[in-house]
Amino acid sequence: MSDPGDLRPNEQAVELGPAFDATLRFIGTIRTPWRDRRDCPRQGRLDGPECQLVLDPVWHDGLKGLEYYDTIEVLYWLDKSRRDLVRQSPKSDGQTFGTFALRSPVRPNPIGTSIVKLIRIEKGTLIVRGLDCLDGTPLVDIKPDRCAFSPKAPPKNEDFIKPVKEPASRP
Repeated sequence: MSDPGDLRPNEQAVELGPAFDATLRFIGTIRTPWRDRRDCPRQGRLDGPECQLVLDPVWHDGLKGLEYYDTIEVLYWLDKSRRDLVRQSPKSDGQTFGTFALRSPVRPNPIGTSIVKLIRIEKGTLIVRGLDCLDGTPLVDIKPDRCAFSPKAPPKNEDFIKPVKEPASRP
């Protein structure tokens, strides 16, 4: 899967056996303008190009209510990424960082996540801005932005809920 010759100075890879301990069900495909990793932005921008989250038809009903959110979280599978680096040199200068200290797509489980601006929903396709992945990337999940989300279910007894205090009035 990974070519040891692709290592940058001081990067470290590990030997991995086959992965068999989890199964993901992709819910669609992401369409972006980027076909090559060299062209793909490092971080998506909310003013970036419009991209599409194309859901498989079976999931279209799962979009009900999502239109009320300005921003959503998108999780995707970075299927073109290598998975064996434990130390990486993002600047190719020999200085390395642990994989878990980076937002690099090179990870043991290459799950990407972006907070994107939801522009509109058209027949099971979400038009968004703010992605940073290649065209054809498998779509794992979509969630309302956690900062904008209000739970729909009643709180559980274990939930610790503090009332929001009103700001003190000024004289």
